[in-house]
Amino acid sequence: MSGDGKSPDGLPPLRDVVREHGLEPKKALGQNFLFDLNLTGRIARSAGPLDGVTVVEIGPGPGGLTRALLSAGAERVIAIERDPRALPALAEIAAHHPGRLEVVDADALAFDPVPLIGSGPVRIVANLPYNIGTPLLTGWLATPAWPPWWDSLTLMFQREVAERIVADESDRANYGRLGVLCGWRTQADILFDVPPSAFVPPPKVTSSVVRLTPRAAPLPCSVDLLERVTRAAFGQRRKMLRQSLKAATADPGRLLAAAGIPETARAEEVPVSGFVAMARALAP
Repeated sequence: MSGDGKSPDGLPPLRDVVREHGLEPKKALGQNFLFDLNLTGRIARSAGPLDGVTVVEIGPGPGGLTRALLSAGAERVIAIERDPRALPALAEIAAHHPGRLEVVDADALAFDPVPLIGSGPVRIVANLPYNIGTPLLTGWLATPAWPPWWDSLTLMFQREVAERIVADESDRANYGRLGVLCGWRTQADILFDVPPSAFVPPPKVTSSVVRLTPRAAPLPCSVDLLERVTRAAFGQRRKMLRQSLKAATADPGRLLAAAGIPETARAEEVPVSGFVAMARALAP
C-alpha cells in the first residue's frame, strides 16, 4: 500500500471500499470477500498470461479479484454481478481503467456472456459464490458445442467440491457425476488452498483454486446420455451397476457388456471411458 492510503493500483483499500458502499457480505448471496491483494494477485496469475485476453468474472463483489485481473494485464474484464450494492464500487474501478471493465448487472446462472466476448481468447476466473459454483461449472461443461467458448476456467470452490471435480476412480470417496463430467471434457487440477481466515466473513471450510483446461478432443459422446448414465449409476452408488443402471435402461447388461464392465462393478470403480462407452451404447 502506498503512503497516501491507496493500494498499489491507485485505488482505495478494499476495506475502505466496503465501508464506503455499505457492502457487508450477504450470506443469502453466498458472499465471502477477499481483501488480501497478494492472494487475489495469485489467483489472477494462476489463469496464465492475460495480455490480449478477455476475462469473464462471476460475483466480483467489491472488486478485489477484478482489480488483480486488470493489474495482471487482462485486456478486458466482463464482471457479472447480481448485487446492486456492488455496482457503484465496480463503476469506480471501470473509471480507473477506461474501456477495460464492463460490469453486467445480472444473475450469472441466467446470463449468457458470449455475445459480449469478441473474437480473442476468453478465460473465466472467479471466486465463485458457494451457492452457485457447481451449477455454473456444470453449465459451462455440459454445453453441446465443444471446444467451448472459453479457453480455461480458474475458479475457487469449497475444498470438498474441488476434490470431487478432480477425482477419478482412484479416489472412490470423492468420485462421482461431477468428476466424470470434468474428467471427460477437461484436465482439472487443484492449484492451491485458501484458508478460511483469508475471507470476510471467514467460511467454516477451506477453499481451493481449481484450473480446468478443455480437452481438444474428448471421447465422442452425448452429454445428455452421459448424464443419464451417471445419474443412475451414482444415484445408487452402493448397489452393483446391474441394479443401479435400471434407472437408465431396461437392459443394464447390454450397456455393461458393450463397455466391458463386470455386472458386479459399482459406479466408483468405473473410469470415465467406461461411462462414455455405456452412454454410447445407450444411444438409439
